[in-house]
Amino acid sequence: MVDFALLHRSALAGARSGSFGASSTRARITLNALPEGHVLQVLAAHGSGDLQNLIPQIGDGAPHAVRPYGPGQWFVVGDAPLSAADISGKAALLASKASIADQSHGRIRIGVSGASVEAVLAKGTAVDLDRASFAIGHSAMTLIGHISALITRTGADSFELMVLRGFAESLWDELVQMSLEFGVDAKTAD
Repeated sequence: MVDFALLHRSALAGARSGSFGASSTRARITLNALPEGHVLQVLAAHGSGDLQNLIPQIGDGAPHAVRPYGPGQWFVVGDAPLSAADISGKAALLASKASIADQSHGRIRIGVSGASVEAVLAKGTAVDLDRASFAIGHSAMTLIGHISALITRTGADSFELMVLRGFAESLWDELVQMSLEFGVDAKTAD
């Protein structure tokens, strides 16, 4: 039994929230602190073959829950927290083909959406985010400013950024600054 209870504090609880900048007649950018559910890092074992059909089985079935970020490497995300038993069950599905590392405590997801979202994100990353070359469901590891993040297109005008917990508030503030000319509505989970 533990001597003290750990208290969970949202990584973006201290981030500025509210509307910033332009009037409602201009294009809006919305920032959302997404639920701190689960983030599982999946690493394929050497010589495990093609796992493209197996990896989605450990996801929750939500669109874009599985995000490739390198050869034999994926993040599987979801809004609901997972117990140790849930994670063990998912690991058993992969048997000796891949391993799972629970990254839920260390990674934060931020939603960015709006008509000018590509222009906002282009201020911070060199990735070509045009819909023709970065389709819905596509992911890429990149830098946004000086912060490493996994960027995933989740809709025609929406992206999700996943960042290490210690950089979440700094990235949030950078996104607010990058969005000011378009008008930004920032929503945190308090």
